Amino acid sequence: MSGSDWLVLVVEDEAPIRRFLKAALEAQGFKMLEAFTGAQAIAMAASHNPDIILLDLGLPDIDGLQVIKNIREWSHTPIIVISARGKDTEKVKGLDAGADDYLTKPFSVEELSARMRVAIRHLAQSRKKDEPVFQTGELQVDLARRTVWVGGAEIHLTPIEFKLLAVLVRHSGKVVTQRQLLKEVWGYHSDEQAHYLRNYIHHLRHKLEADPARPVYLSTEPGVGYRLKYQE
Repeated sequence: MSGSDWLVLVVEDEAPIRRFLKAALEAQGFKMLEAFTGAQAIAMAASHNPDIILLDLGLPDIDGLQVIKNIREWSHTPIIVISARGKDTEKVKGLDAGADDYLTKPFSVEELSARMRVAIRHLAQSRKKDEPVFQTGELQVDLARRTVWVGGAEIHLTPIEFKLLAVLVRHSGKVVTQRQLLKEVWGYHSDEQAHYLRNYIHHLRHKLEADPARPVYLSTEPGVGYRLKYQE
């Protein structure tokens, strides 16, 4: 991954972590901005328009969740949360607030790079207005024509199955929480209805995956939600 054209805003109040991220990012050619507080993060996101934001939630002035919500009012810049808050409930809060992904401290440079590659790819794809067909591996989804193929064979989905897949395609590479999927597909987000979602994910895997027990496209993020993964 070449980062020569990408500007990364790192929002982190701990100097050792900033130094670690600075060395890792600059070694890959990224340009880096640093913010130490939530207020600085919001101001720099607005003034510098970074391509990616790496955000710690435990900031000294504003909670990171509020920073995400504020930025999401006017920007679709990918936000990857980097936090010591490792509980599933905290991950769900971050993703529901508008984050694209979530890394728990401590993390490796390799894992961070992989998550950033996904964010970059997703951002680049979202900018391509003239390519209505989404493709990853042997899976193709034409959102305009509402058609799906795997390995060149057309797959017939029910309206709900296609709607669920379409939401995952639009957020491809990102974790989409159960609450968000329930709201976008069925119009509500009651956790009591999560069995609907599990059943439809089960049906989709049996139609799209070569081995539903070992899915390569539709991955589960336990306790959080689902992700439509990229394949080269």
